[in-house]
Amino acid sequence: MGLEIGIVGLPNVGKSTLFNALTQAGAAVASYPFTTIEPNVGIVPVPDARLDRIAAIIHPERVVPTTLRVVDIAGLVRGASRGEGLGNQFLGHIRAVDAVAMVVRGFENPDVPHVAPELNPKGDIETVDLELILADLATVERRQEKTESQAKGTRGAFEVELEALVSLHDRLERGLPASGPDLGEAERALARELNLLSAKPRLYVVNVGEDSLPDGGRYAAAVRELASAQGAEVVVLSAALEAELANWPPEEAAAYRAEFGLHEPGLVSFIQAGYRLLDLITFFTLTGGKEVRAWTLRRGETALAAAGTIHSDMARGFIRAEVMSVSDLEQSGSVVALREQGRLRIEGRDYVVQDGDILHIRFSI
Repeated sequence: MGLEIGIVGLPNVGKSTLFNALTQAGAAVASYPFTTIEPNVGIVPVPDARLDRIAAIIHPERVVPTTLRVVDIAGLVRGASRGEGLGNQFLGHIRAVDAVAMVVRGFENPDVPHVAPELNPKGDIETVDLELILADLATVERRQEKTESQAKGTRGAFEVELEALVSLHDRLERGLPASGPDLGEAERALARELNLLSAKPRLYVVNVGEDSLPDGGRYAAAVRELASAQGAEVVVLSAALEAELANWPPEEAAAYRAEFGLHEPGLVSFIQAGYRLLDLITFFTLTGGKEVRAWTLRRGETALAAAGTIHSDMARGFIRAEVMSVSDLEQSGSVVALREQGRLRIEGRDYVVQDGDILHIRFSI
């Protein structure tokens, strides 16, 4: 469905190392700024224990997880909004994604110099935020000029938009992002229309050394404090460790993580957090017992949208959706038994798909 989460942050915080660990794509990694110039795009499978449980009942020939698109974006530097570093190119790449994962450095390594004299995660976040806000301020000012010109002689027709623009401008000038629970609906809608950078959903990823696992130490604590005030989620991981363990046999990697008190890969936490950030759900299909597949859908979308996600022909010829839950399938032990027990529901095109639904789309073309 094309939704993307962008990995952003200052140079040398571990963005490309995290991307490589996620995708095994071999993106270039080096200890100098702007290693990433053009954004790398990776397709990452989304771990889901429900998919494995369904497969254990169906015994299909293929099990296909759903995926998340991840974009590794060049490091930002102070002054990017004025064209410093990769400037507008960097900001344009952020504008193209649906949400951002801001990677913050929480590890000491003299061989990988940081852009600031001392590690200060909150200060690094403020640096990135300032550049995003300044870029948004320029966007709002351009829209204000255009709307003011259009409103001459018919100001009443543009009154709501002009008031929202003034409100957004004032907010950004005070150093506040174009997001938050105190933002009015008109301002929120305009921020979406203008694709403002500081309005994009975000999560924080604190990249720490092995010795700071599992909680991340004082650097992660500082980020959690800031994220709590914003209502944002925080993931703590060691990108270098995850990149290394990605090549280990699964049992050995799990045993090594357990020494640090980790019950699952940090990458799993990141992927699942990104999925939640984009407000996505998963539904499943069973293809004649030959394939069990997971699919991605935006929360709140219908059975008709789910059909279109599978194939446009299914949406065009939609008749009905036969729906079951994973728990019902597990309790029944088979699809046949579930049908016999009358636990298979028949839903129409307007049915709102729930996370974890198993759908069989009936269609005719």
